[in-house]
Amino acid sequence: MLIIFLILGLIIGSFLNAVVYRLNAVESLMERSHCPNCKKKVRWFDNVPLLSFVLLSAKCRDCGEKISWQYPVVEAMTGIVFALIGNYFFNVLDLSSWMLTMYYLISFSILMIIFVYDFRYMEIPMLILWLGVGVSLAFFLFSDWQNFGFATSILDLRTISGIVGGLVAGGFFWSLAAYSKETWMGYGDAYLGLLVGMVVGWPNIIVALMLSFTIGALISVGLIAISKKTMKSQVPFAPFLITGTFLVIILPQMFPALKYWFFMLG
Repeated sequence: MLIIFLILGLIIGSFLNAVVYRLNAVESLMERSHCPNCKKKVRWFDNVPLLSFVLLSAKCRDCGEKISWQYPVVEAMTGIVFALIGNYFFNVLDLSSWMLTMYYLISFSILMIIFVYDFRYMEIPMLILWLGVGVSLAFFLFSDWQNFGFATSILDLRTISGIVGGLVAGGFFWSLAAYSKETWMGYGDAYLGLLVGMVVGWPNIIVALMLSFTIGALISVGLIAISKKTMKSQVPFAPFLITGTFLVIILPQMFPALKYWFFMLG
């Protein structure tokens, strides 16, 4: 199953790259992939995740334009995310694990789009973000397989955890944005906080925030040290927040002892 989820992730990662590019270029997702430079349609055998990038030597077959490293990196990242989620959450004999696995795969696909878009364009795509919120709300409502797919109460524990986590993270970032007049944090980060809080729930969101700020601080200091940034430079925060969110989901599955420490920190 690990290989199946890995391959699925590579394919989805290729699609997510197209979504990021076309969102920014305001192009339809229904059109075939094409070279941004010469506009020639990409042949199916030149659109194989990872492999085509290597075989084409990172260049367009028709015009020789260099292909961005974003494409294989996002494909590989998505493949790894899918493989880990499938490995630790999916059980073919447990229908509830099907629902949870599907929820995580869809949510982290959406978060991957936000990750890459904010990294490249310093902006959070709100349409994609609200799609993620809608997916979380649908999961809360339809997650109880024992009751024909409907939750017995809107106030079940998973729903409460997700809503509280979303409100805490969203409210925290909203306060920072309002107090600093968006110099510390933008309102887009507040909405993203709402989404990731719904995904990890309470109290895990506290640990996710701690990890996000720690990762962000370390990378920012590193960039300053190598003279790539200054203290006044803007650094997109969404990639750090999304990374922290994924780590909170997956690390306790890989290292069960962390569940206790994450609970204590939260």
